[in-house]
Amino acid sequence: MSEEKKRFIYSLVFPAFFLLLLWAVKFFEISMELSFVEGGVYPRKWSGLQGILFSPLIHGGWKHLLDNSMPVFLLSLALFYFYRDIAYKIWGLIYLLGGILLWGVGREAYHVGASGLIYGLAAFLFLSGLIRRVNSLIAISLLVVFWYGSMVWGLLPFDFEVSFEAHITGAISGLVLALVYRDQGPEPQRSELEDEEDEDDEDDEEEEAHH
Repeated sequence: MSEEKKRFIYSLVFPAFFLLLLWAVKFFEISMELSFVEGGVYPRKWSGLQGILFSPLIHGGWKHLLDNSMPVFLLSLALFYFYRDIAYKIWGLIYLLGGILLWGVGREAYHVGASGLIYGLAAFLFLSGLIRRVNSLIAISLLVVFWYGSMVWGLLPFDFEVSFEAHITGAISGLVLALVYRDQGPEPQRSELEDEEDEDDEDDEEEEAHH
């Protein structure tokens, strides 16, 4: 098996596990005729702190879960593929920081769902892709942004049944971490112009060596 294939398979493991966990939680909730909504983040309430750990695992309905499933899987896959050495750290920090910020600034209501995590991952991959000049990361982030239903609008308070605060705090977490870890990640992609300049420099050095 090639090194590239091994790397891809390794990158699938955690995102697939997390996706299965989301669906298992929902199946258990429905089959037991329970409601896990009160396990979400409830801002500025001590009992609502538990939501920092549990809210991304809880979804209001099947459509909510379905809408979040593919984006969180693809973005997590991209993170683990391109940032293998720090992927667990970045993923975990986005998960926790987004929830902590949401607890501090959100509306007084139960906030549930993985959308904050999705915004955090997308923001991290996009900004880090710009900083490190990795076009594939920028492309993946933009693809998910548009596919997810124009994520930019999710940052604005148009629909008060949607936790736009979770989207904002998740995105802020991702942007901050992209800056903090700007020196770690995939090597910058070189442009054809840079490659040509290097070749010209090598040719000049060879000519000087012959004189």
